[in-house]
Amino acid sequence: MGKFIYEGGIRAEFDDRVLSHLQVAMGTKLRRNEPFFFTWAGDISTGGGRTTVWVHSGASLVFSFYGGRPAKTNRTWLEALMRTANSPAGLHVVPEPPDEGSSAETLG
Repeated sequence: MGKFIYEGGIRAEFDDRVLSHLQVAMGTKLRRNEPFFFTWAGDISTGGGRTTVWVHSGASLVFSFYGGRPAKTNRTWLEALMRTANSPAGLHVVPEPPDEGSSAETLG
């Protein structure tokens, strides 16, 4: 399990594969100067709930991976994540669909 750390204090654990796709989606939005909300469900062991942060170009984001190898990018999943990021509710993790496209590092 990798960690997403926002502004040095707010932390969330995600599977490395999920975290890798979140990193690409967030990087794409920020390169376009498009701030957005990011929401995730809290771990049931800590009471569940959900957390939402406002992600913008000045925010400190850390993606800390457990494993050493980068995950192969599923372009179809990345596109689904980007659709949520572009919605009024903002980015949230959706289930990984089958990869219907070629591997991609970023979305243009």
